[in-house]
Amino acid sequence: RIAIEAGLPAYAECGGLMYLSRSITWKGRTARMVGAIPGDAVMHERPVGRGYVHLQPTLAMPWPGVGLGPLRGHEFHHSSLDNLDPGVAFAYRVQRGQGVDGTHDGVLVHNLLASYAHLRSGAGSSWTTQFVAFVRAQRHCFQ
Repeated sequence: RIAIEAGLPAYAECGGLMYLSRSITWKGRTARMVGAIPGDAVMHERPVGRGYVHLQPTLAMPWPGVGLGPLRGHEFHHSSLDNLDPGVAFAYRVQRGQGVDGTHDGVLVHNLLASYAHLRSGAGSSWTTQFVAFVRAQRHCFQ
């Protein structure tokens, strides 16, 4: 959490998003988590999001070069992210899938991007290259 608040670039998918949230609630029990994401993961009996996703990067997307077309991947999560701070920016607009709220995915906090989507890195998607370029561009902050 300290590193994320200091601006260290970080990326998290699904379980990582849940781990970085304030808490996880399951079957009436709540456990504190890292607290880097201002929201609470709540587990449900049935899947909240399941299947292929198409995500269109928003203007808030911090990685250079991402945004030419939709990113593709999949999601399979039994949790929702509740009580999310309304001021949180999102990296993606959901074209297909559920994401965080049915419309958005990719919570942005400092230089952290955390989403429910598991992005594909093949078939013409260069998001991994763009993320590495973003990390390299931020390294001056940590030397």
